[in-house]
This record gives sequence, C-alpha cells and structure tokens, in this order.
Amino acid sequence: MGRHTGAVCRLCRREGQKLFLKGQKCYTEKCGIERRAYPPGQHGPAHARRRKQSDYAVQLREKQKVKRIYGLHEKQFRTLFERANARDGITGENMLISLEVRLDNVIFRMGFAPSRSSARQLVRHRHVEVNGRIVDVPSFQVGPGDEVAIKSKSKDLATVQGSLEARTRPSLVEWLALDEKNRVGRMTRQPTRQDIPLAVQEQLIVELYSK
Repeated sequence: MGRHTGAVCRLCRREGQKLFLKGQKCYTEKCGIERRAYPPGQHGPAHARRRKQSDYAVQLREKQKVKRIYGLHEKQFRTLFERANARDGITGENMLISLEVRLDNVIFRMGFAPSRSSARQLVRHRHVEVNGRIVDVPSFQVGPGDEVAIKSKSKDLATVQGSLEARTRPSLVEWLALDEKNRVGRMTRQPTRQDIPLAVQEQLIVELYSK
C-alpha cells in the first residue's frame, strides 16, 4: 500500500485525536476532528457510538496511530519493530527511540521543517547533511554526537525559514542542541522514553505483533 496522499485530517478523525500531521497549520486552523469528532466514511457516526472495542481493535489503532505520526509504511514499521525486539531492553521503548532518531524526525524536532512529511522531503531532495556529508535517506539513524545541518546552499529555503520563525514551533527536546543561525544541530545523547513527548501506549503494539 502506498503512502497516504489524501486529506490528513481524515487520519486524525480515524484515530480520534490530533496527530499534528499538517505541522503548524494544526495549531492555527480548526481541525476536522473538532468539527466532526467521529471516524470518516458513511459509517463513522455509528462507529463513534460504539462503547467497547475488542483488544485487537485497540492494539491495531495504537499501531496505526504511531505509523501515521511518523509516516511509515507497514513493512518499514514491522522491520523497525523486529530490530527493536532483537535488541536488549524493553521492546516498545526501543521501537519509539528508533523512530525518534530517524533523520526525518530529527530534522522535524530541530525545527528545520514544520512537519515530518516536510522534513522527509528536505532529506530526499538532498538539502540535509550529517557530519558534513549529504544524506538523502529519511530512515537514517542519527547517533549521539552526530551533527545534522541544512547544507549551505539550502539554508534560506522558505520551508526552513518559515518553520524556524513560526510562533507555534514546538520546544526543542532535551537530547538535541541547536544553532539556529547556522542551521546546525547535534544529538547530544541517546533519547530515553521519558524524553519522547508522545502520548502512545507502545506496549499495545508489542502485544499486537507478538500474537
């Protein structure tokens, strides 16, 4: 299945909460979920009236929510989960940390892009350097000490400039440092689960994939 190219507000309505997929517009515009607080489609209102979901449905929705927040395909997400499961530690936390240190997410967290989809586009269009070398793979895993920068010829891009100047820009997370003027950031340390500002129950995803 290809990446979703339709109205992203439908995805927020399907998950029953704002996923902030439109970046700063989610803060300045009235979201579709505020007008129609039920899933999209002709049966949406009927689903909204249901009082109880099966365990599987709850687990599936949590997985879909995280996939949509980070913009991954099912195959990408499953591969990332399996790698997280093979490492020492808590699988759910390993999974979220791997998602957070993806290059596209790091670009978003540093404020160089208004959304993860915009950050992914910056990376693919070769506007981003890691330790002085251009990297055009959004899934590249950034490590502690790595320097992430917008390349010199791209520093004045409207996307980058507008994102850094936005009033609704999220606060910089503690595990990243930023030199806004020079469009350079650095991962100071590996993030922990407590560092990830994401209201998800990752254990539900682990239970789903463990069946």
